[in-house]
Amino acid sequence: MSNVLVLPILIPLITAVILIFFKEKVRIQRGLSIVSGILTIMVAGLLVARVHAEGIQTLHMGGWVPPYGIVFVGDMFAVLLVMAASLVSFAILLYSFSSIGEKRERFYYYTFFQFLLVGVYGSFLTGDIFNLFVFFEVMLISSYALISLGGTKLQLRETSKYLLINIVSSTLFVAAVAYLYAAVGTLNMAQLSQRISEAGQGGVLNVIAVLFLIVFSLKAGLFLFFWLPGSYSAPPAAVRALFGALLTKVGLYAIIRSFTLLFVNDPGFTQSWIAWMAAATMILGGLGAVAYKDIPRILNYNVIISVGFVAFGLAAGTADSLNGAVFYLLHDMLAKGLMFILGGIIISAAGTDRLGGMGGMIKKYPFIGWMFFILALALTGIPPLSGFAGKVLIIRGALDAGMLPLSLVALGSSFLVLYSLIKVFRLAFWGNEPDTVPPKVSIKGASAVAAGLLVLVIAIGIGAESVYTYVSQAGEVLASPAQYIEAVMKE
Repeated sequence: MSNVLVLPILIPLITAVILIFFKEKVRIQRGLSIVSGILTIMVAGLLVARVHAEGIQTLHMGGWVPPYGIVFVGDMFAVLLVMAASLVSFAILLYSFSSIGEKRERFYYYTFFQFLLVGVYGSFLTGDIFNLFVFFEVMLISSYALISLGGTKLQLRETSKYLLINIVSSTLFVAAVAYLYAAVGTLNMAQLSQRISEAGQGGVLNVIAVLFLIVFSLKAGLFLFFWLPGSYSAPPAAVRALFGALLTKVGLYAIIRSFTLLFVNDPGFTQSWIAWMAAATMILGGLGAVAYKDIPRILNYNVIISVGFVAFGLAAGTADSLNGAVFYLLHDMLAKGLMFILGGIIISAAGTDRLGGMGGMIKKYPFIGWMFFILALALTGIPPLSGFAGKVLIIRGALDAGMLPLSLVALGSSFLVLYSLIKVFRLAFWGNEPDTVPPKVSIKGASAVAAGLLVLVIAIGIGAESVYTYVSQAGEVLASPAQYIEAVMKE
């Protein structure tokens, strides 16, 4: 057993509780949050190294052996996501210092920020499906506070919609967990996999599988994304970055974990559903990205496209496509965090989020403009940037699985990503300046944060072979769930 597994959850949890007592001390809140972020990154790095060297790590709370009690499991897939989440959340935290505003900082912004991370890390590391629900709720309750913090009319309207959708999905989640427990008599993921396999997936278990798919798709924005473009446009840029980089990825993680570990015995049924939902998501997300002319919605629809792309890798179900889904997910967490940070900087500098009111910004902010251009290439999958390796693996795996039409859809979505982001680059940074030019704003701190994330995006691409060593270890467990089951049930 490894007690280190629980530290990514405990560190932000303890930090969040302490921050409650420093409501008016913004500098103390910032300092404690920085220390918490650094400690979490160090622990995440330790977990990645330990899993790489020793294999899957487990922690049975209170010494209760499976399937009894609470278990935390750290396979390479989970700990890589913890590592990526800790890096991008730390960057967003630093960006918050210069963008969120002191008024929000004094209303428990950093407290809710830390509680949200508790839910994110807990979702990645939990080994039973009921506690997955618990950590989802911790994450969502924190997101309710963050999306409404500031109280603008747009925020309150979108918060109502966001709240309603997530209440519905959480209710369905509880119902799905109850039906699953009634069908197989356990909630431990490893034992669930065993018992579903013994029962033979079909009939009622397929219905339960579809119910879980609906629940997690609502949370990830897979096909059922109608709530996302508006809701993610409402809060400040730092909160949009946090949501776009992490929240949908937790939903994707839940889909991947469920349909590589639990519901794996009828792939012709479940993978077909996921494949066509992924295709529809990429198409509709791409159309939305090219149709709109305000930066928040363009960026939000790009989040939707990437959700479809990762789900497509899962649907293909080959070793290459699963490795590609893991690789692309890591890339996308960092790249989407950077995308929203750069989008926030552009909006702040232009004084508007409408592309029609921008132009000529390359003269004042050339560094931001060229960073955004490089990011657009990375998100499209241009080598040697980070998006390339994951996309190649997914497409190659899908072609091996005989999914040529959907592979063409996936490639087409990459062109829509490129078009939508180059549209932002062209209209915001080139052409004539608008008649009313806002004064130049100071973006040194935000630019430094963005540059740090861009370095990571480039490094992952250039060092793709080294990263693949870890990614392939994660993909191996996804392709062979027996390894996960053995690691959890061995004691």
